[in-house]
Amino acid sequence: MSEPIAQELAALAARHEGGQPEEILAAAAERFPGRIALACSFGAEDCLLVDAVGRARLPVEIFTIDTGFLFAETYALWGRLEARHGLRIRAVKGDAPAVVPAGEPPPWERDPDACCDVRKVRPLRAALAALGPSGGWVTGIRRDQTPDRGGARAFEWDPRFGLAKVNPLVAWTSDDVWRRLRRLGVPTNPLHEQGYPSIGCAPCTSPVRPGEDPRAGRWRGREKTECGLHRLGPGGERR
Repeated sequence: MSEPIAQELAALAARHEGGQPEEILAAAAERFPGRIALACSFGAEDCLLVDAVGRARLPVEIFTIDTGFLFAETYALWGRLEARHGLRIRAVKGDAPAVVPAGEPPPWERDPDACCDVRKVRPLRAALAALGPSGGWVTGIRRDQTPDRGGARAFEWDPRFGLAKVNPLVAWTSDDVWRRLRRLGVPTNPLHEQGYPSIGCAPCTSPVRPGEDPRAGRWRGREKTECGLHRLGPGGERR
């Protein structure tokens, strides 16, 4: 990343700190015309961002990483969000098969990090590479979700994927997100009402018990808390 880009992203982050997601999305669409995409995982935050893009008809591509192991409820939500504003959420898939061969241990049990890498990180890398180094990707991460995300800003450089990263909800809380979703009547995953605050692939996501961390149901029983898309680098830098 060049110094001018670093300074520009820092200035954008400062200007839009605490801003409304619609304003941040509009600024991103203007700054990265034709080279901006929203990576949607169908969590509450991403549903809100998809709705914001659709309502404002912003020129932001929307895609999702389809691992082949998403919940049935997630696939149904996908269709509902597309129908709401007549938009398309493009499926991005990796090379790994979505069927586990008989007699073999599931890849998420054998090596969950490798499973995430081949089914999530690599497909995301390919999708973002198509935007080029002068592009940007939009995420629904918030600072209060995990320690890795605590230093995120509305606009920042993503050295892992080599482009700008835009986080319109970074300063929001979960309550902020849900208030807006309910006010606008945005479709969300019904699993949220069944104890799933954070929803990933079906084999690796379980309900969260009262008092647990919202992401305690992801890769339960392991130290793993991230699929690798927003993890910090070894020196503490965001990657």
